[in-house]
Amino acid sequence: MIHELAQELVDLIFDWGYLGIFIMMAIESSFIPFPSEIVLIPAGYLASKGDMNVAYIMSSALAGSLVGSLVNYYLAFTLGRRFLLRFGRYFFISQETLEKMESYFKKHGHISTFTGRLIPGVRQLISIPAGLAKMNIMEFTFFTALGAGIWAFILVFLGYFLGENEALINEYLKEITIAIIIFLFVMVWLYFRYQKKKV
Repeated sequence: MIHELAQELVDLIFDWGYLGIFIMMAIESSFIPFPSEIVLIPAGYLASKGDMNVAYIMSSALAGSLVGSLVNYYLAFTLGRRFLLRFGRYFFISQETLEKMESYFKKHGHISTFTGRLIPGVRQLISIPAGLAKMNIMEFTFFTALGAGIWAFILVFLGYFLGENEALINEYLKEITIAIIIFLFVMVWLYFRYQKKKV
């Protein structure tokens, strides 16, 4: 079943080409949950066979990720605050909580956006608090692109070198995800330690 689904996705990406990667990654980065693994790993496999180009895959994936993230960012930026001020109490979000979050993102939005883009399950959601806090759009775009680019590279790399070996892909993806999370914890700890020294 999984092998058949993967094969269908390989065929679909091959048919749609780079536009298909762009659209799927835009969906993955917006408010619709969609795992990027099932897009970029098959694309990497196609690149290993010479049917696609790695640079174009990365460009399409990055552009799609940015578009999807900016959709979330602008929805939260334009509608989110007004919505939460009106209905936030039903979700246990007070105006004080909202103001604290805005203050936090003004100070630490760059590190939060970057690390959030590398954590599965958080990747699609990190744009929302950034938009609510009205994070600087240039900073948001840069750190989103940086995090999304690293994640896309890892998935394309796995597809390119491991091909159709599903067991090895799952094993390495799990190990890489754990390693990334440990690395991010260390990086965030060092960041906040540096921030304390500056004060």
